[in-house]
Amino acid sequence: MADDTRSAVSPWTIVLPLALGQFVASYAGTNMNVAINSIAKDIGTDVHGVQTAITLFMLTMAALMITGSKLTDIYGRKRCFIVGMVVYGLGALIAAAAQGLGLLIFGYSLLEGVGSALMIPPIYILITVAFEGTATRAKYFGIVSAAAGIGSAAGPLIGGLITSTISWRASFGLQVLIVIVIIYLARRIVDPPLRGPRPKLDVEGAILSAAGLFFIVLGVLQSSTYGWGKSRQDFTIGGTVVIPKGGISLVWVSVAIGVAILAWFYAHLRRREQAGKPPLFATRMLRNKVSNLALVTQNMQWLVLQGTFFVVSVFMQTIRGYSAIQTGLALTPATIGILLASGFAGRMARRRAQATLIRGGFVLTLAGFALLAAFGRADSNVLTFVPGLFVLGVAVGIMLTASVNVVQSAWSDEDQGEISGISRSVSNLGSALGTAIAGSVLVSDLVKGNTHFLLAIATMAVFAAVGLLAAYLIPRRAPTPAPGE
Repeated sequence: MADDTRSAVSPWTIVLPLALGQFVASYAGTNMNVAINSIAKDIGTDVHGVQTAITLFMLTMAALMITGSKLTDIYGRKRCFIVGMVVYGLGALIAAAAQGLGLLIFGYSLLEGVGSALMIPPIYILITVAFEGTATRAKYFGIVSAAAGIGSAAGPLIGGLITSTISWRASFGLQVLIVIVIIYLARRIVDPPLRGPRPKLDVEGAILSAAGLFFIVLGVLQSSTYGWGKSRQDFTIGGTVVIPKGGISLVWVSVAIGVAILAWFYAHLRRREQAGKPPLFATRMLRNKVSNLALVTQNMQWLVLQGTFFVVSVFMQTIRGYSAIQTGLALTPATIGILLASGFAGRMARRRAQATLIRGGFVLTLAGFALLAAFGRADSNVLTFVPGLFVLGVAVGIMLTASVNVVQSAWSDEDQGEISGISRSVSNLGSALGTAIAGSVLVSDLVKGNTHFLLAIATMAVFAAVGLLAAYLIPRRAPTPAPGE
């Protein structure tokens, strides 16, 4: 942003609507967790059906986020942000009126997911181009990341309160109202002019990237039905048994298809580059070590956060018999932890290296899981969950901002559109996988009762350990990006 624009516009004119947009998208990812039983009963489905809707919402965001980011370079950041909010609001309105799982998936999973994919990339691009310096960006990334974390953490509490006092449908109505407020505030956002000619959208690349991610997450989601090893039942298409019971699980077939499509996608990008045509994103975006490691930490953070919220929400409702509001209150310590830690994000960024903050966050995450596993039981007092959830919230609040800052700051301003889309896609892919993996463990026939909870928590801890390893490989002081790097 030009200096005169930066001085003429209050930072909050830019940051407030962007933070609210990130809040409502993150809220949508977790508020349904506490209303699973109510939704399933009301629209005639089961826990797995609602889990599918939640996972597909996050998958839609992940699959289309890179495309959404590219559209910001074509049509402008502010325009894509507002259009995304309109699509999101329409989806929330349809979901609020849904009488069956199909319409819920159309409004919530599809339209809200598409709207999020359009409006989330501009959030991080606008923050990056509007503010200079690591500490300043960290401050405003901290606000936006806090909004994301609080949206995810407060989703169960707010959703539980609304579901218990009114209806789960009113929670979608609340999202519509917030969207209207955001659109009104967003009118005053000043979008710096795009440099150079507008690129053309790589349609084939967009389809291939979305299809590859879809099949990978779909495969994980099917693990609750077909298992991870041998197939628990026949997989049929049109009455024909394609994979018999006892054969290889559909999970690995679907994942293999997804990986093959992503390999095709990469080859497609290389061909377009060699032909001098603009790809969906430049393949050099995948060759920055610092950025790649930080992207792994982002993926693990959201996988762990969303997976844990799903685990605790389902556990509280199915094993403990909690209502929606009781489940939301049980998750409040995590909300408080995220809020407290995110409030100090800017100050911590000035005093500590970003890599150090990410490492510390994952160490605390593992400590939080240890506390949950040690004290949380099917018959224990709900207060026994407080220490673990609070520590987990603090951990997430510490490292969310740091990871975003490392990724975005590893690239120059002209690359912010592409890296923002990749970053958000990776994060939302983590959220989708977290819910899918956690759900597959919770409904597994291999374990019963409280063991469900312990095994699911242990699974999330393994992914946190992967994030910690990636964080330790990030240099403490990342090099300053040069143009085109």
